[in-house]
Amino acid sequence: MISAELLNRTILRNIDLTLDEDIGSNLVADSGDITAQLIPETEQAHARVLTREAMVLAGRPWVDALFAKLDPTVEITWLAAEGDHLAANTVFLELKGSARSLLTGERPALNFIQTLSGVATRVAAHVKILDGLSTRLLDTRKTLPGLRIAEKYAVAVGGGQNHRLGLFDAFLIKENHILAAGSIQQAITAAHRIAPGKPVEVEVETFEELNLALEAGADIIMLDNFSNDDMRQAVAHTAGRSKLEASGNITDANLRSVAETGVDYISLGTLTKDVKAIDLSMRLVK
Repeated sequence: MISAELLNRTILRNIDLTLDEDIGSNLVADSGDITAQLIPETEQAHARVLTREAMVLAGRPWVDALFAKLDPTVEITWLAAEGDHLAANTVFLELKGSARSLLTGERPALNFIQTLSGVATRVAAHVKILDGLSTRLLDTRKTLPGLRIAEKYAVAVGGGQNHRLGLFDAFLIKENHILAAGSIQQAITAAHRIAPGKPVEVEVETFEELNLALEAGADIIMLDNFSNDDMRQAVAHTAGRSKLEASGNITDANLRSVAETGVDYISLGTLTKDVKAIDLSMRLVK
């Protein structure tokens, strides 16, 4: 779960980096939006932002922080709430203020909304597939560089759940960790010693490894590329002694059938790494 403190720090860092990218304030000597300087400094404008396609809105805090940094006099009016499902051609944001500021902030603001709404929209579609089942949808660490927390925030907005945020908040012991540590038992024992109370998850590929993970007291066991029949058998065999997570070769087409095996979680890297941006548009209003 993303704490408010971590989220706020992340947003401010994202905003600083994106403004550096666009305006060059800390990267080049001649910084600033030279195109916006074509417009008189005193010119005021009114803009509307709309979506060209259906989407789940995500990213409002980034837009608020962007204009607070760029020009705090810009008036921001949201016409939809975070997490709202919007139809195509819906106006969801109005901006009023300096024409220069609106045009300078247009692209970075839309970049955050189009990307995070893209994640939230994709997640919401997958959550709908799981409707009526107890299995929960998880994200992974397969995220866009620099946007880990932002994308995981969007996953939650779309109705999914966050797996570990990084390498610091939970253990995920995979094949190479087991090989280097000596065994599943040794790896899990070391994990409990290193960070007591942190969740310990182990990836397994066989029923023999599943039993070893259960005996060693894993909190969560990831069933890597198990068939549906094998997952059903694993659920019955585990009988609640550990949470079970399905991973590997899971698509929109087989997502529900995997969940129907009774696993507790399904993790999908495609929720964040294969994000398709939403088509947005900002138009000045006369």
